[in-house]
Amino acid sequence: MEPEMEDKTLELMNTSGMESQNLVDDLSPKKNTVLKLSNGPVVGSRKRPSEGNYEKEKEHCIALFDQWSEADQVEFVERLISRMCHYQHGHINTYLKPMLQRDFITALPAQGLDHIAENILSFLDARSLCSAELVCKEWQRVISEGMLWKKLIERMVRTDPLWKGLSERHQWEKYLFKNRTSEVPPNSYYHSLYPKIIQDIETIEANWRCGRHNLQRIQCRSENSKGVYCLQYDDDKIISGLRDNSIKIWDKQSLECLKILTGHTGSVLCLQYDERVIVTGSSDSTVRVWEVMTGEVLNTLIHHNEAVLHLRFANGLMVTCSKDRSIAVWDMASPTDISLRRVLVGHRAAVNVVDFDDKYIVSASGDRTIKVWSTSTCEFVRTLNGHKRGIACLQYRDRLVVSGSSDNTIRLWDIECGACLRVLEGHEELVRCIRFDNKRIVSGAYDGKIKVWDLQAALDPRAPASTLCLRTLVEHSGRVFRLQFDEFQIISSSHDDTILIWDFLNVSTNGQSEGRSPSRTYTYISR
Repeated sequence: MEPEMEDKTLELMNTSGMESQNLVDDLSPKKNTVLKLSNGPVVGSRKRPSEGNYEKEKEHCIALFDQWSEADQVEFVERLISRMCHYQHGHINTYLKPMLQRDFITALPAQGLDHIAENILSFLDARSLCSAELVCKEWQRVISEGMLWKKLIERMVRTDPLWKGLSERHQWEKYLFKNRTSEVPPNSYYHSLYPKIIQDIETIEANWRCGRHNLQRIQCRSENSKGVYCLQYDDDKIISGLRDNSIKIWDKQSLECLKILTGHTGSVLCLQYDERVIVTGSSDSTVRVWEVMTGEVLNTLIHHNEAVLHLRFANGLMVTCSKDRSIAVWDMASPTDISLRRVLVGHRAAVNVVDFDDKYIVSASGDRTIKVWSTSTCEFVRTLNGHKRGIACLQYRDRLVVSGSSDNTIRLWDIECGACLRVLEGHEELVRCIRFDNKRIVSGAYDGKIKVWDLQAALDPRAPASTLCLRTLVEHSGRVFRLQFDEFQIISSSHDDTILIWDFLNVSTNGQSEGRSPSRTYTYISR
């Protein structure tokens, strides 16, 4: 102990007469000792004999204690506590706990730091935010004035496509991402909106699981056409490629044909579009680039020797594949400036489908293999083997490849190690088209059926095979050629010359959509 502390301790211990002896006795852990703190005496079996000098001794000790520095006080209390027994430690711990707690959410606004309190609570999920509102009126005020329910909904809309889609379709997006103005409702509006959104989400998920949907049908028949080979859609339109060599653009709301693009001399087998251009591949061996707004042909690429079976483009790169067994990699500087970068060869049969991202180009062929190439260098990386017959379709995203084959199976692959993670069985004929997101795989086959699979369960090796297929949808009377889906719908095309819209959002309790007939058909007859 430092000299100064020793002096103070000696001063405390050398008080005159009985007072000094009693104080020393009080610091010793004897059987009949009781520690009396400011919130009352310890209740226990050990009792301190009633002594008239205790109060006087205590006041004298406190007076000396108050004269010391904070460091000395801490050191003295540490020594004092070290001389106590276990049950005394427990009582002191109980006494100190509430003293050590701080309601920082209430304290921060008192210091003019409301924004920090709001920022802390803004990280809570909905259940925790509900609990926080019940803590006290001050917490409730911080949540209300900070518009934290609004911020929670905005966070979900930014990160979850289902929330974003609902905000657009139900038109409450207009109340989001705005500063406080007269147009922004109070926090109570968002508080009541949140459970309604959750209810909508649960209803949509139940509709997917149970197969409840509203069906709309576009009849694409013409005199010399038999089949809709490819399609893509957005909120406003559906663009389809047909066997009659044409591309038809449909209004997604009215189902009317808005425009017909002609120029290919063979069936339109594949297409993709963005806000500027439509790119199509045909059995006439060409790739054509069209302007979305006018339908004008901007470019025609002549490279492949046989039918162009599939294509993908993104971020200035396009990849096409052909019945001639080759894959062409193109640089797209603009719709009119497209140059061939590299030709990839290695498949021993028609290359039916390609997909790519910044890391890999993935291709699948009738030779039963999936091949992986480097996107940056176009060098071959690996081959995935497992299908027993030719592969007709695949999708690749975030390390996962899902493929469909004429062996009637679907396989899930880890592209990095080449391992087959799961085999899905259920289709009765060739699996012609397949898409997946974070929740589901949707597949279409030559048996005319569309199947919805649980992706997360499929990735779990413990999940029984019987639980993987959530629903089988049967409406097409011919082979299913192509499909696309989002959180709310599936749109599919078939050899039966139809495009079907399976709507899982606008479904009433009796299986019919609100304000619409259960099945709505538009027929286009070409002349």
